[in-house]
Amino acid sequence: MPPPLVLLHGLARTRHSLWPVAHAAEARGRRVVSIGYPSRRAAIEALAALVAARIAESVPEPAFDVVTHSMGGIVLRAMVARGLLPAARVHRVVMLAPPSRGSELAEAMRGWRLYRHLLGPAGQQLGTGADSAPLALPPLPFECGVIAGRRTLVPLAGHVFGGPSDGRVSVARAGADGMADFLVVDRAHPFLMWYPDVLAAIFGFLETGAFPR
Repeated sequence: MPPPLVLLHGLARTRHSLWPVAHAAEARGRRVVSIGYPSRRAAIEALAALVAARIAESVPEPAFDVVTHSMGGIVLRAMVARGLLPAARVHRVVMLAPPSRGSELAEAMRGWRLYRHLLGPAGQQLGTGADSAPLALPPLPFECGVIAGRRTLVPLAGHVFGGPSDGRVSVARAGADGMADFLVVDRAHPFLMWYPDVLAAIFGFLETGAFPR
């Protein structure tokens, strides 16, 4: 039997946003645990503590796989870095468009009142400056593949990112130190989890430790 699969959504999303991954996992005989958390209401450190507690309650198995979207990858890394979740319990991870080295868009917009109102404390921590939460994290201590998108639905994104991006995170900043594999797909940030090629890549990595080429 494959290990259970924990799903962690991103900023301003809900646990239902990763439904396509959950559906594909259940079709493969996996037990799925979708963890919801109030991503706009607290800082990443507090969210990490909350999510770690929910995993402890919901996943009794000694090891499990994880799929994250966007900030969910940062929350996972914060849990492990702070000792809230033992790295030994994390078998394999696929991160979809994580702001592993911060987001240029978050840095550009963090001073806007509307941005602060809509995305809360965690949104303020995802930039690329000296107080960036992602940049303060240590290298990945578990087996992880990262999928980055290079299609944007935001016409002016090129002025913010200066290179390929998915409209939220640049390809250059998605990769994390210590990752086992890295894949760039022609998809946009909000809908990465809906495409058959991305789903095939997710489960290819979870099953073998490498993305199928």
